[in-house]
Amino acid sequence: MLSTIIPFIVLILVVVFIHEYGHYYFAKKYGVGVTDFSIGFGNEIFGWNDKSGTRWKICWIPLGGYVKFFGDRNVFSQADQKKIIDKYSKDDQKKLFVLKPLYQRAIIVAAGPFANFLLAILIFFSVYIFVGKDFTPAVIKEVQKDSPAMVAGLKNEDVIVSIDGKKVNSIMEVSKFISLSTDEYIDFTVLRSSQEIIYKIKPKTVLTEDNLGNKINKKIIGIKLGAYNDQINHKKLGPAESLYYSIAEVYFVSISSLKYIGSLIMGSGDTSQLGGPIRIAKITGQVAEFGFLPFINVLAYISISLGLINLFPIPLLDGGHLMFYGFEKILGHPLSQKVQEGFFRIGMFLLLSLMFFTTFNDLKDLGLF
Repeated sequence: MLSTIIPFIVLILVVVFIHEYGHYYFAKKYGVGVTDFSIGFGNEIFGWNDKSGTRWKICWIPLGGYVKFFGDRNVFSQADQKKIIDKYSKDDQKKLFVLKPLYQRAIIVAAGPFANFLLAILIFFSVYIFVGKDFTPAVIKEVQKDSPAMVAGLKNEDVIVSIDGKKVNSIMEVSKFISLSTDEYIDFTVLRSSQEIIYKIKPKTVLTEDNLGNKINKKIIGIKLGAYNDQINHKKLGPAESLYYSIAEVYFVSISSLKYIGSLIMGSGDTSQLGGPIRIAKITGQVAEFGFLPFINVLAYISISLGLINLFPIPLLDGGHLMFYGFEKILGHPLSQKVQEGFFRIGMFLLLSLMFFTTFNDLKDLGLF
């Protein structure tokens, strides 16, 4: 149990701290007063006050965090400025988030998710510099009989060049690109006798186990891969290359996630793959057993997910507040308090529904349903 809980808590502490520190950094930069910086919710376990009066604390429920601004009744509401101005002195008004210019409020809110993206880039960058990245070309060594790959026309010794238009730099990327594809047919570009040929392959979905022993629905096309000329090409990258591939990985994961969410909305996506804190804790504990490197890679992907989800235009999330600022910019004034509250109720319903669904999937994954 501890082997699962401890890595999960470490992961949550890191990604949540980075997210909230993004908000905190720009709030301080623009002169907003910060009264609380909390990792977790509920009762405080321990904490301390810094010289500016901010209470830094760790709380019992490690499923998120928050930064509370000075005078924060509803820090994203601009509908009652007159009451706010009347309530605070001139000096205190300078510390109020709601009285800051629109662009500063938008930057403070967006800084949390983008701090998560920056953390992922930093992790990938460090891995590519100090450990390296695999660039072994993917060669098909076997095409299974009557498989989707054989039906489409793939052959032994074909070199996979790209999948769905994304360049394949290594063997490791083939299964990733296949599993993250959301289309009915996957485009394979292969190199055969110095000629590039494109095939459309309809994968089969089978219930199997991943490398950690978890049951998953996996897309397969029926090929076995090997190294080109049986030579592994793994090399450490320089700073420029590392930065390029780090940004490319964050971009790829973000776009793939958005496509998957789009497929769910359209009704074609696999909802069983959605998971919540229980599944994340389980996978984090399993990966941590393989060492530090796999763990920080998972941390990077979770950080991307946290940043991306928080940019969704759903009230209660950072993206919802950015949506309100967009309305404010277009209309020339904030939405009324009543309209904002209506949006927040919708957002609460959507988030609670998502939490219920992912928790149900998590419990089903544990065999409790």
